[in-house]
Amino acid sequence: MTNFLRKPYIALLLIGKVFAIVAAVHVYHLWQARTAHANPAFEQHAQDSEAQVDHSDWQEVLDNYLVKSEKSGHTLFKYGDVSDDHKAQLEDYIDDLQDISPKTLNRDEQFAYWVNLYNAVTVNLIIDSYPVQSIKEIGSVINLGPWDDVVVEVDGQEMTLNNIEHGVLRPIFGENRVHYAVNCASLGCPNLQPQALTADNLEEQLEIAAEDFINHSKGVNLQGDEMTLSSIYDWFGSDFGGSQETVLEHIYNYASPELEAKLDAFEGKIKYDYNWQLNDAANEE
Repeated sequence: MTNFLRKPYIALLLIGKVFAIVAAVHVYHLWQARTAHANPAFEQHAQDSEAQVDHSDWQEVLDNYLVKSEKSGHTLFKYGDVSDDHKAQLEDYIDDLQDISPKTLNRDEQFAYWVNLYNAVTVNLIIDSYPVQSIKEIGSVINLGPWDDVVVEVDGQEMTLNNIEHGVLRPIFGENRVHYAVNCASLGCPNLQPQALTADNLEEQLEIAAEDFINHSKGVNLQGDEMTLSSIYDWFGSDFGGSQETVLEHIYNYASPELEAKLDAFEGKIKYDYNWQLNDAANEE
């Protein structure tokens, strides 16, 4: 092979190796991120605490920019319409949450605190980078998203979105419905709910979110002898019992009568899918 031909050949080999390394690192990051390990710094709670966190600023943002699509059933966010005042309000809200020590809260207040912090930060990240087609466009090439970027500091600890979800919410609370509460700004994700979580509405909102997702095609899509489940049930199957049977049992608990009938008759194969397109209201205009 002449030198003229050898150089582009070597370049292609190097590019291929780089992509292989990036892919391997990405897979490792996904595996590491989705493995729940409790952060002991946040296991403590104040059982008898009556302290309440004010989430009204977050609620105002939701009231102004979150809309429900009658056509698709998705809740969509009007990222491009957020005013400077509401952007500042959102950032102030995130700052205020960082000034609170979760250890001083009871368990329900803590759960609402962490979920609202996660969702508010995610929305803020999208607004900062908008316009984008997917949250995966934010962050490094290796991470393919912002989940491993430091986004807040709580009780002196720098934290990423993955730290919040997989180091606090999943392992400490042991509540699989958390997957219906945290939102990754994607159409495949369970809807961002119009009500900010509070200790008082926690159980009601988790039930609403679970029913909403499972009875939407992005959660369970059953067509004939083929069922497509959200990849959430694949990625985090251990949170739902660790097998397809226990996942289906969980789904059955929230299924509508119509979906129940389809599940009873189903004998086919199960596959998984997830739509990473941004939950942007502008896409339906």
